[in-house]
Amino acid sequence: MALLDRTARSFLLTEIVSGMALTLKYFFKPKATINYPYEKNPISPRFKGEHALRRYANGEERCIACKLCEAVCPALAITIEAEPRADGSRRTTRYDIDMTKCIYCGLCEEACPVDAIVEGPNLEFATETREELMYNKDRLLANGDRWEPEIARRLELDAPYR
Repeated sequence: MALLDRTARSFLLTEIVSGMALTLKYFFKPKATINYPYEKNPISPRFKGEHALRRYANGEERCIACKLCEAVCPALAITIEAEPRADGSRRTTRYDIDMTKCIYCGLCEEACPVDAIVEGPNLEFATETREELMYNKDRLLANGDRWEPEIARRLELDAPYR
């Protein structure tokens, strides 16, 4: 009986027919994938992407050179040098992040008392050389200027959880 059943199934090609039926079923369903470079999924407000240094509304940089982000960074990717100003406050003269070392944990963002260093929404920052991933203060400030509206919105949405 088993031999007859197996012969009938192979002769009638039931496995192929059921496979083709399954293929046709999914062929007419809406697609689950997106056309990535042209279509993008929404990004969570808690997404941790490219780093940025923020400024106050008057244009002054927020970083007060407390070096908490440098101290808390588990990958030792942040280097800060600072000097005091005439009014007694401190500002950074050098703020470097080695993005090849960074593990995007967000501890630098959490440690910052003035929300100066943040991880922005940009996830497309591939480069051709390693040197391009060594971010200096100017590049970080430029990122902050470019992404400030989205960063501010993200921080506002994330505020209840901080």
